[in-house]
Amino acid sequence: MKSLKKQRRIQIIAVAVLALAVSTALIGYAMRDGINFFRSPSQVMEEPPASNERFRLGGLVEEGTLVRGDGDTIRFSVTDGGATVPVTYTGVLPDLFEENQGMIGTGTFQDGVFMATEILAKHDESYLPKEVADALKEQGVYQPADAE
Repeated sequence: MKSLKKQRRIQIIAVAVLALAVSTALIGYAMRDGINFFRSPSQVMEEPPASNERFRLGGLVEEGTLVRGDGDTIRFSVTDGGATVPVTYTGVLPDLFEENQGMIGTGTFQDGVFMATEILAKHDESYLPKEVADALKEQGVYQPADAE
């Protein structure tokens, strides 16, 4: 009788461990596309990511580079003061998107061009995304709005 209880207990523990392993694998598989790392233009140019890797690129929209045309396709460059990355985006830009302003884009880096699938822009005069501000500080370009 005791060996039957012991065998049942081992089976239950084995099934529980298997279920835990399967659920952990499924959660990891589901989250693989949901995690996007931030990179500054300098980091992208120093070590270009793989063409299938999705990441976030942030910096300032370089003045004089915003080109609209080709239907919904917009081209511009993003800089952090140390390097510049050309960006292509197809879609409607946020209303507050303009040159010399902070932005973060999500997409892939292919053939030397960042192909953005989503663009986020600043939301008021003093806002700059933390990742962008940190990257600009590293380059010595960032000046807080209250320092003016």
